[in-house]
Parts: sequence; C-alpha cells; structure tokens
Amino acid sequence: MLNIFSSPWLVRFAPWLFVLLWSTGFISAKYGLPYSEPFVFLSWRMAFNLLCFALLLKVFSIRLPSSWRLWRQQLIAGSLIHGAYLAGVFSAIDAGVPAGLTALLVGLQPLLTGVVVYFVWQQRLGLRQWLGLVLGLAGVVLVLQQTSMMQLEEVKLTWQGLAWVVLALLGITLGTIYSKNACEAQSPLSASFIQYCATLVLTLLMVVIKGEGAAQWHPDFILALGWSVLVLSVGAILLLLVMIEAGESTRTASYFYLVPPLTALEAWWLFDEQMTGLALVGMVITVFGVYWANRAVKGKG
Repeated sequence: MLNIFSSPWLVRFAPWLFVLLWSTGFISAKYGLPYSEPFVFLSWRMAFNLLCFALLLKVFSIRLPSSWRLWRQQLIAGSLIHGAYLAGVFSAIDAGVPAGLTALLVGLQPLLTGVVVYFVWQQRLGLRQWLGLVLGLAGVVLVLQQTSMMQLEEVKLTWQGLAWVVLALLGITLGTIYSKNACEAQSPLSASFIQYCATLVLTLLMVVIKGEGAAQWHPDFILALGWSVLVLSVGAILLLLVMIEAGESTRTASYFYLVPPLTALEAWWLFDEQMTGLALVGMVITVFGVYWANRAVKGKG
C-alpha cells in the first residue's frame, strides 16, 4: 500500500485538487466530441487508462487482488462511477443537452446522496448539513441559470438526452455511496485498474450496439484524450478514491457543488462565455453551502 494515499496532507487537500481537476471534464468533452462519437472517445480513454494504471502497478510493485469478491466490488463501482456517469454526460451533450444544464442536473448529486444515505443506510443528517446542501444547490442554479436559459432557447431537449443526464446522476451518486459502504479497502491503484476494466467492456459494447465510427485524430482530439486520461482518469479519480476512503458519503458529495461554478469560470476564460454579477453571487453561496455541509459533519466521517 502506498503511504502517500493515506497521508494527512493529501487527505486535507484532496477535495480542492479534485474539484479543480474534475471541473475540466466538460471542457475536455467540448474539445474532443467534435472529432469522435461518445463511446469511441470513452473506449480510447479507458484503454489508455488501463495502460497507465498497469504501468503504475508495476512501478509501485502492487499486485491485483486474488479474491473474486474484491474484483466484484470494484467492477460494480467502476460500472457506476465511470461507466454510467461518463456515458451519461458524454451522450447527453452529444444528444444536444447544453453542457451548463447537464452540469446543473448532475449537480443534484449531493442532495440525492443525502437522501439515499438517510433512507437506505439510516445515516442521519443534521439541519445545518441539509441547509448547506440546499444552499450549495441554490448557488449552482444562480451560476448556471442565465447560460442554461440562453442555451435552452437555441436547442430542443429530448427525453433521450434527459435520460442520459439521469443515468449520469444516478451513476455517480450510487457509485460513490457503494464505494464507501460496500467496498473493502485496497490500493487505489488496483481499485482504479479494475474499475476501468469494467468501464472499457461497457463502452466497447455500446460502440458495437450504436455502430459508432472511428475517431478523427485531430490535435484537439489528441489533446482532449490526453487530458482526460492523465488529469481526469489518473489524477482526479485517485483523489476521489482518497476522499471516499477518508470521509463520509454526503461530505464527499458536497464538493461536487463546486464543480459547475468552477467550470463556468473556465468557460468564461477559455471560450469567452458570459459571466454575470448574479453568477458571482452564486459562487459565493455555493462555497458557503459546501463549508456548512462539511462543518456540520466534521469529525463524524
């Protein structure tokens, strides 16, 4: 086991590093999807993920578990966290759902997580924690409402597109809860390798079912793919696994509220998308909501 994954320094700063890296996911999708259909892009991403993690396992002399029970746990987690979530997000954007609206709807994850852990695992949430989650959602709505409304006037939403968004929301919510409550401890490197095995099988199956064609290896596609593999699939996912292991489910999920506002800032910087004073107010409310949600459960993770 790598001591770095349990170091106090990494546990303390993992959420903020994760939010920064994870927020670039929509940006990389925007660069990559014009040159590839969703499941082709994801299949290439998973294949390179496995190569990277196979190398990391070799470098750090970590063996994959011999127990089928441990494999089964991570295969299920990977199918939810990566398979369902990424398939839902990429397919929703490809189906015409605005990226801002997709981020907003997937941003319901912290509230959905709180509901699930309350009713299924009987994990009681305090009033301040619920209030923090609601404030965080309100802030996200303020950040994205103007952009989303402008985009809604230009596109026609379909039930298919919204269904993909729901799949992404359920996948990331249930996946993080399952990882925290049902998966036995093992190295984040071996856990990630097994999770990506499951996801590659699912994405290749969808390529065959949907009859998607080959990718165009344009420089933007290569850049988006490389960023998705090295920054998101290696860096951000390892940080997420550290967060899940170190903290309780609702506290970990609350950090996802910070992703849409940061993505909006990145889009404003990179693509000159509009940023209003109301959106800035929403960012402040979101940060305060996440602070409250985490302070309410401090010491209980």
